[in-house]
Amino acid sequence: MREPRLCQIVCKTSFTQEGANDVKEKIDDDYRINMVLDNLPLVVPIKRMDKDAPTVYQHGVHVGIKGQYSGSKEEKHFIHNHLTFLVKYHRDAETDFARIVAFEVKPFSVKHEYDGDWKGNATRLKTCDPHSRQLVLDSDSPQEVEANKDIIFSYDVNFEESDIKWSSRWDSYLLMTDDQIHWFSIVNSLMIVLFLSGMVAMIMLRTLYRDITKYNQLDVEEDAQEETGWKLVHGDVFRPPANAELLCVYVGTGVQFFGMLLVTLLFAILGLLSPSNRGGLMTAMLLSWVFMGLLAGYSSARLYKVFKGSEWKKVTLKTATMFPGIVFAIFFVLNALIWGERSSGAVPFTTMTALVLLWFGISVPLVFVGSYHGFKKHPATEDPVRTNKIPRPIPAQPWYMHPAVLVPIGGVLPFGAVFIELFFILTSIWLHQFYYIFGFLFLVFVILVLTCAEITVVLCYFQLCGEDYRWWWRSYLTAGSSAVYLFLYAGFYFFTKLDITRAVSGLLYFGYMLIASYAFFVLTGTVGFCACFWFTRLIYSSVKID
Repeated sequence: MREPRLCQIVCKTSFTQEGANDVKEKIDDDYRINMVLDNLPLVVPIKRMDKDAPTVYQHGVHVGIKGQYSGSKEEKHFIHNHLTFLVKYHRDAETDFARIVAFEVKPFSVKHEYDGDWKGNATRLKTCDPHSRQLVLDSDSPQEVEANKDIIFSYDVNFEESDIKWSSRWDSYLLMTDDQIHWFSIVNSLMIVLFLSGMVAMIMLRTLYRDITKYNQLDVEEDAQEETGWKLVHGDVFRPPANAELLCVYVGTGVQFFGMLLVTLLFAILGLLSPSNRGGLMTAMLLSWVFMGLLAGYSSARLYKVFKGSEWKKVTLKTATMFPGIVFAIFFVLNALIWGERSSGAVPFTTMTALVLLWFGISVPLVFVGSYHGFKKHPATEDPVRTNKIPRPIPAQPWYMHPAVLVPIGGVLPFGAVFIELFFILTSIWLHQFYYIFGFLFLVFVILVLTCAEITVVLCYFQLCGEDYRWWWRSYLTAGSSAVYLFLYAGFYFFTKLDITRAVSGLLYFGYMLIASYAFFVLTGTVGFCACFWFTRLIYSSVKID
């Protein structure tokens, strides 16, 4: 610490033909080497062309570069075999102790030369010798990647005192240079929300108020005219749908997911999930998911009781195992692919076992506890109107009211509200950039919830006016269809922004994005369903029905 080291030799090695080809492939694919010092990741500072612009930090150092010798057009591969580290420290004036506040590097490619015999780390290099003030400052005579040729790896370490305090050493890493785009994204999303809110307000205040007043007056008048519109289906609107159990399972899972995201985002906004705590975000998400099993069980059981079901244990078991089971199966297959590639990125078997124990040891029992309270302890929610014994025939619907038309339309606006922020999230996940703008993310989350709720209520109202009372699944799928757009956007991002050539890497990308889209479907679908559930109960409890 605080002792500079110059021209330190690490080793001398040579590549076989296979090894040289492997390194060339890594350079072609822009592989980076990552290091950590005192929990700070290694970064390469990159100056912007604009002098006033803040320095950008590249996470990790490239294995090498491609280039040509002057006068030649043939492209060669050069390895970064000399690293100049700069460790910045903040000194305590009272104790003279120092703490590391930055870990930067400049990579060079140098064809090292030496006189005499090789003496290991004690060898004096001609190309890098502090005694003769010969230091590596550029890559003018680079080290080409060739089979059976010696490559000497070396490094420098310099220390520099800094004014950055230890508590704010992550600030430069997390510096957000594109906040204008985020504000544009928020304003764009707010416009969508305001437009939808206007429509909902119009339906609620003008149309519904007029409808309810008219219906209640008709009941008073003896010569009541024939009813029209949504009041006609009052005897069928709360008829349990087909596959009611599955709907209960998905709503319960969606509530669990909603709770997990809300808790995680609140912790992140309060600064409790700093990126300096590696894996903190993922750990927080998994733990809150497990404990939100209580809400999943409760909400699925309450809805099942509304449907007057009796097999609550079966629904509870499905709620506890269906979504996690599908996600775990996909994740296990993807992890097996990484194991097959012998990658260090594979999740160890012990971690997989711990996840299964968390799932069956804590999550499943909590779902059952929540279900028991939801089904046994509380009376069933009474429907505001009686359901007829015989289902009413549904009149022929115009083409634009068909589910195949309305459901995809319903997903466009929720996706439109989040897709700009989605770009930054995908970039942070797949292009190794830090994402620490949880304030923005929370705003976008709120906007997403509002958009899903409002678009579903609007389309549900139009559907009921058309005397089609099958709104249960339609409301879930209308908002949930935004997940299809999310997956399509992930495909667009893959082909336009990422340069992935290997089949396994492509499978990993689409596998993980499939999991993300499935989770997004469950979340948005549940929000849409809950909004519709509240809306139908509200309007049918407002009219007098004989």
